[in-house]
Amino acid sequence: MAARVLLVRHGQTEWSVTGQHTGRTDIPLLEEGRRGAKLLGERLHRAPWDGLPDVEVRTSPLVRAAETCELAGFGEAARPWDALMEWDYGAYEGLTPAQIKQRAGEDWFIWRDGVEDGEALASVAARMDEVVEWARSADRDVLLFAHGHVLRVLGARWLGYDPSFAARLRLSPASLSVLGWAYGAPAVERWNDTGHLD
Repeated sequence: MAARVLLVRHGQTEWSVTGQHTGRTDIPLLEEGRRGAKLLGERLHRAPWDGLPDVEVRTSPLVRAAETCELAGFGEAARPWDALMEWDYGAYEGLTPAQIKQRAGEDWFIWRDGVEDGEALASVAARMDEVVEWARSADRDVLLFAHGHVLRVLGARWLGYDPSFAARLRLSPASLSVLGWAYGAPAVERWNDTGHLD
């Protein structure tokens, strides 16, 4: 059983600033995103984390996550994992929520209504269930670099909730979250921590 599962959302990109849905479009970090990744890395290399010796590292292969991992100082230890790629938004890729609502109706809600010509939320949840199963079988800490929506679903599935619970788990760019255990049950130890960016 993994002692801790540390989650890092990638740093700021042009589309995360504008609120555009960024699924499989492979866009790089902004300078602010690179700065956030470095600050996160500095934090993880100080006490109490001390560089997370012996941690097992996985990253989404998309450049914004892989670059965050590299700049945080974990690139050499990381292995890319397609399961950690962001939700495939299909026809909604690159659109803001306001633009999607013009097409799908004002009451559109991604966690209920999903996306057009893209990946079903159930499919995202199945990928995150695979990640949860792998993490729980690890015998050491694991560190995952990925994306906002998939990490929110991962948090929901870690706790045993329906994937739509992810709507209540906000994540900021370059944030740190930690999943663990309390009284033998899955628990959240830390969520959406951006103290290193202050």
